[in-house]
Amino acid sequence: MASHAANLWVLLGLGLAGILLMTKRLKKTIKADFGAFIQKLELLPPPQPAPPKAPHPLTNLNFAVSDVFDIEGFVTGFGHPDWLRTHEASSRTSPVVLALVEGGASCVGKTVVDELAYSIHGENKHYSTPTNPSAPARIPGGSSSGAAVAVAANFVDFSLGIDTLGGVRVPAAFCGVIGFRPSYGVVSHTGIIPVSSSLDTVGLFAKDPNILRRVGLVLLQLPFSVQRNPRQILLADDCFQLLKIPMDRVLQVVANSTEKHFGRQVLKHENLEKYFSSKVPSLKEFYSQKINVDSKISSIRLLTNVAQFLQRYEFKCMHEEWINSEKPVLDSAVSAQINETLDMTDKEIEICKSIRTEMRLAVNSLLKDDGILVIPTTAYPPPKLGSKEIFSEDYQNCMFSLLSIASISGCCQVTLPLGYHDKCPVSVSFIARHGGDRFLLDTVQTMYSSLQEHADTVAKSKLSHNAVNQEHSAEVAKEKGNQAYKDKQWQKAIGFYTEAIKLSGNNATYYSNRAAAYLELGR
Repeated sequence: MASHAANLWVLLGLGLAGILLMTKRLKKTIKADFGAFIQKLELLPPPQPAPPKAPHPLTNLNFAVSDVFDIEGFVTGFGHPDWLRTHEASSRTSPVVLALVEGGASCVGKTVVDELAYSIHGENKHYSTPTNPSAPARIPGGSSSGAAVAVAANFVDFSLGIDTLGGVRVPAAFCGVIGFRPSYGVVSHTGIIPVSSSLDTVGLFAKDPNILRRVGLVLLQLPFSVQRNPRQILLADDCFQLLKIPMDRVLQVVANSTEKHFGRQVLKHENLEKYFSSKVPSLKEFYSQKINVDSKISSIRLLTNVAQFLQRYEFKCMHEEWINSEKPVLDSAVSAQINETLDMTDKEIEICKSIRTEMRLAVNSLLKDDGILVIPTTAYPPPKLGSKEIFSEDYQNCMFSLLSIASISGCCQVTLPLGYHDKCPVSVSFIARHGGDRFLLDTVQTMYSSLQEHADTVAKSKLSHNAVNQEHSAEVAKEKGNQAYKDKQWQKAIGFYTEAIKLSGNNATYYSNRAAAYLELGR
């Protein structure tokens, strides 16, 4: 009996030592700033105006900018050391950054972006991948990864990024913060390195919806208007079919919050695949020119391919000469996309322009001045670091099907966090018509608190239901283990006890029973 107890203590000791060692290793890999910043700096606001004038609207706020924004005296790095090496320091600061500083906020640094701001994953082998504060074992999302991490880790009140095909929306979703992609063209692109001129939009990260709105009003230079409530909130049913987590985890939260503020009659349902098929005829015309396309391919999938073609084409027009001259070392996935042979005729470019115009008209017609379209921000939860999942065809198709809607239409979109599912951040996106930015920000400010409350309620109710089921299953597994132990089937008993531990890891009986079975097996 004494030897059994001694052996049990040895097993427990080894387990604790392993846990401590893994914890120590994990701490070593996380930098003090979570790897978010590539350069610290300080741009201070002007002095406050004398009373009775109002103080600056962004007083006492600090922010960071992705390393695609020019700041006087600093080289804009574009996520690659070869770009940094081959370019001069900026002679002027981006007007967007200046407007925020003059509005009372302090700029404290530049943050990491993906290589040439091209990917949506957030991984950068040259500057290391910023750590996702909400899920450290998972990617932060990109391209504006560092900007999202800086907000999620509470280093800054807000930050700026660039969104081409999800560069702000994806990291916001993966890091559990608010991400805002304004309407295309309403924010100046001057002093920002372009990725794709017809898709790029300056984006904004924040944790607090009030800060998002304050900064948004300065960023967009919007005139005062009376706040309006939405008269229709459209749930895109076919888009929610793409979700890899239970749809109800998001839909129930949105429905409950909508009902609380505006009444259930405001909720409506829409099938975007059918709607875009009828309203955007140039989609299929483009593909009849480019490749032989099966007419059964969905309009949203076609939209995805158009967006990716546009991004590659415009990126190459802007940066191909530098790439051919400097031959930078690029991530294989980025290199494959950038170097893909892509010949577009003038007619195909004109069809792309028609698609953008038709998409904007279609979304504007659907939502009018008082509608909100609700879609998942991303189909997948954040993949694990180093996962091959991000290269799968399904991952790419599902992600870009959702992201291309706002990118091609140019409409404004906000990504909103909704707690966690299986320890991963959950989000939802609201889209308003092009130019409906103030209406969208007002709606977010109205609904945000109740969205968080309902997300918490839904998560807890599902968690308690699941916990009861798991505890019952764990007890069943334990009883099977006990029977196997009585029958001296030690290996079988260990398997059942291990299953019980996986289902309910807080029950000491399961561990002691398994340890006893191990000891009998070793006799």
